[in-house]
Amino acid sequence: MEVKIGIQSVPRELVVETDTSAEEIERALSAAMAGERSSVFTLSIAKGGRLLVPADKVAYLEFGASESRRVGFGNAV
Repeated sequence: MEVKIGIQSVPRELVVETDTSAEEIERALSAAMAGERSSVFTLSIAKGGRLLVPADKVAYLEFGASESRRVGFGNAV
């Protein structure tokens, strides 16, 4: 699944692929935001590794389906 993460005071969003379900991501963010002021939101990335973001700086999360990569130069008419 593709997840877009908006961060306060950062003009570009982070876009990552993850195998984690939307419900699990929501629970992790809610738990991080309910914790201490310096809590960190952690997200596992599909290619390995983890993404760490200060929970109090997350502006929004947008969930989307994974898109297959397109091959070619466009539509021929």
